[in-house]
Amino acid sequence: MSTRPTLVGEHITLRPLAERDRDVFVRIYTSAALTRYLGVDRMTREDAAALFHKHIPRPGEDNPRHTFALTLNDDDSMHGMIGLLVEGYGSNAMITGLVVIPSSPLRGHAIEAGRLVLVYAFGHLGLHRVWAGHRSDHVHMRRVMDGADLLPEATLHELFQTQGRWHDVTTYAALSAKWRESASPREVAMLDGFVAV
Repeated sequence: MSTRPTLVGEHITLRPLAERDRDVFVRIYTSAALTRYLGVDRMTREDAAALFHKHIPRPGEDNPRHTFALTLNDDDSMHGMIGLLVEGYGSNAMITGLVVIPSSPLRGHAIEAGRLVLVYAFGHLGLHRVWAGHRSDHVHMRRVMDGADLLPEATLHELFQTQGRWHDVTTYAALSAKWRESASPREVAMLDGFVAV
């Protein structure tokens, strides 16, 4: 599906990544600090710009990557990002690339970003299961996963290599019907406002 909605939460908004977000996207992927836990090594500006264009939704294109800019509700400037990679089998997707610029006013709203992307996955896309993972040494993400009501599943040992080291990944998942039980009234209203595809 090429039409991607904007989701407005209590404090933040998820909107489809747009051409105007290129500089912030490149800043994220060229920063050693911001890529530390992303699962990719820091990139050159050229490589980051090329990757950016793979994340922009194009009319009529069925791109399994759904990347959203994180903004404040009253300011459309990109302060971070989160993605969803729809898998080519079953009714599953993986949450990818949650990054909030450290100095941004969005700091402290990572849980809300995760919950909004779950509303999108279960509501707009009509998916059954969403999973996510983080480097096992990124202890802050445990609180984010718990706050988003993603349940722990497994530790995948030495799943990927960055900065010359292998990293373990802790995985979590949520099932649509079960997650809905813990959704706030606002999230339920948002889920009910989408038509499954």
